[in-house]
Amino acid sequence: MPRAFLIVMDSVGCGGAPDAADFGDEGSNTLGHIACACAEGRADEGRSGPLALPVLDGLGLGRAVALASGLAPPGLGAEPRGRWGAATEVSRGKDTPSGHWELAGVPVPWDWHYFPDTCPAFPASVTAEICRLAGTEGILGDRHASGTAIIEDLGAEHLRTGWPICYTSADSVLQIAAHEDAFGLDRLLSLCEALAPTVHAMRVGRVIARPFVGTEGHFTRTPNRRDYAIAPPAPTILDVASAAGRATHAIGKIGDIFSRRGIGKLHKGPDDAALFDRLDALAEGAEDGSLTFANFVEFDTLYGHRRDVAGYARQLEWFDGRAGAFLGRLRPGDIAIFTADHGNDPTFRGTEHTRERVPVLVAGAGAGELGLRAYADVAASIATHLGLPVPGPGRSFL
Repeated sequence: MPRAFLIVMDSVGCGGAPDAADFGDEGSNTLGHIACACAEGRADEGRSGPLALPVLDGLGLGRAVALASGLAPPGLGAEPRGRWGAATEVSRGKDTPSGHWELAGVPVPWDWHYFPDTCPAFPASVTAEICRLAGTEGILGDRHASGTAIIEDLGAEHLRTGWPICYTSADSVLQIAAHEDAFGLDRLLSLCEALAPTVHAMRVGRVIARPFVGTEGHFTRTPNRRDYAIAPPAPTILDVASAAGRATHAIGKIGDIFSRRGIGKLHKGPDDAALFDRLDALAEGAEDGSLTFANFVEFDTLYGHRRDVAGYARQLEWFDGRAGAFLGRLRPGDIAIFTADHGNDPTFRGTEHTRERVPVLVAGAGAGELGLRAYADVAASIATHLGLPVPGPGRSFL
């Protein structure tokens, strides 16, 4: 019985979203602009030369960028040996839950709530609830901020006061940072879990626990991040597969994004390298008929938000090398779909996600163009491949 592997390269967009201007993102193109920067010698820190992605480009990555945005990315001109296309999101968001849910067959049927870019950013009632749950007299932050910057700004005050650092962004999210030792990791996770129903009722997508360690001037975030996401409003491809008795595996933050619904086994790791080890192991040993859903987040968290073009290029080239070995482990009849959930163009203004189309690359299903598709078509195609009912509005491209 064939297996399916759905692999999300977090934030690896390819430009061209028809509604990008509505989000202030017209002209953004994560892959296209990284490729141009590499070809022009503007991304040579820790690497050099044109962007080299022979495995993904061999599946059709360069063609997908050109199809989505009209930009022929330098260095990505291989003749595709896989199925390739680009997908357009319909959900009104450019965040993690929106992209992943829609890839899994469930477009978001509501408008997310976003906290304003003011100080304070949170309603008094939410702040009071955080204080009640944390047992503190106040909170720190209460504004839009970069996660790494705000712990540098407020980490020492957090250690002095014991108050949690609370912040948000252009996404529908409330993030709480606290020191693993001084505040306590279990206490932070319990706080975020208890707060989640309050903000979910407001249509805020996630509460994220952001633990860190260290001393003033040397604070670093740890791998013990936890997302408490609102549950999808309808059955996803994970639910469909699980209900049919198929094994389902979630790698990385997939379990958090889907509130662990429809997931048989969780596979975590401290970084993307460890997560790829989990993916390789599942390529070797996952059950017949199973679905493995993986997220690789470091493109987004380490390089996109920090607007680190060379770092993003290095991560893409590392991932491409791992992808080649992974594909060699697949069995006859398996498919692997590489895609993304949104963009995060490291050459663009600001520090936030960018509204873009995403590449859709399929290994194990022959060669040829898929055209411009909907995100939900990914779930429909996986369902068709696995012989399962199609969730949501998608149409299979297989």
